[in-house]
Amino acid sequence: MSRSSQQVPVAGGTLTVGIWDPEASGTPVLAVHGITATHRAWDLVAERLPERRIIAPDLRGRGGSGALPPPYGFAQHVEDLVAVLDHAGVERALILGHSMGAFIATRFAQRHPERVAGVVLVDGGLPITRPADLSEEQAAASLLGPALERLSMTFPDEEAYRAYWKRHPAFGPYWNAAIDAYIGYDLVGEGVARTSSANPIAVAADAQELDGRDGYASALLSLPARTVLLLAPRGLSDDMPLFATDTVSRWAREVPQLVPQVIPDVNHYTIIMTSAGAEATAMTVEERLNDPEKVNS
Repeated sequence: MSRSSQQVPVAGGTLTVGIWDPEASGTPVLAVHGITATHRAWDLVAERLPERRIIAPDLRGRGGSGALPPPYGFAQHVEDLVAVLDHAGVERALILGHSMGAFIATRFAQRHPERVAGVVLVDGGLPITRPADLSEEQAAASLLGPALERLSMTFPDEEAYRAYWKRHPAFGPYWNAAIDAYIGYDLVGEGVARTSSANPIAVAADAQELDGRDGYASALLSLPARTVLLLAPRGLSDDMPLFATDTVSRWAREVPQLVPQVIPDVNHYTIIMTSAGAEATAMTVEERLNDPEKVNS
């Protein structure tokens, strides 16, 4: 399977976009990564969708798009994604979002339903309530843990960065070539003060919207029929799930087009970055596109 990258003009500069199988004839997939991730999070999922063109940007403030200026936030990400589809000549795509990417996918479907051939949300997209005794910064640190902590750190080389991630309980025990490539891609800079590509200011701005502010519930209610929500039974630290069972049940009642499905024996990251998780995610995408009753017309 071929993978390449392109530079797409957006407000303030260019967005780096990963493309898999650009000549594939099936309905394309627009894959949207998480809050501190990059398009390389989708490597294994893309490999399992050989009949699809996979279009996966590095969101503004991450990866090859790390130098893009403000504004940040979900609304700007949505407009960047429109520019990506326009540049690719794609009228409609299935929107696949992981973690924060699921929130952005939901906002995209609300604002541009004519561009949507279906939506699959992966362990994300439901509002995350901030504890009353925590500030927004404290809540983000509590939720994201080492993934956020690294943004204020420097590393002398790739091995030091890999060692940091191998100590992460949700990554280390499941290390594979795809995770290794994902981690290597994220490290930028030269010399002994290398850093993550993720811009802390962009991450902080986006984290504020995870609580479902600005009428986000109406975006959930506008999701297309049979929007699948894939859930990991273990969360960001390989322990408790990101969304409690009663939270999922409540939103499934309020948003009847939402179809929750638990993928066994994965965590928040391995649901797309291990063979088993990627296989389940890719299978869901294919089922969503191949069943006419599930395609948003």
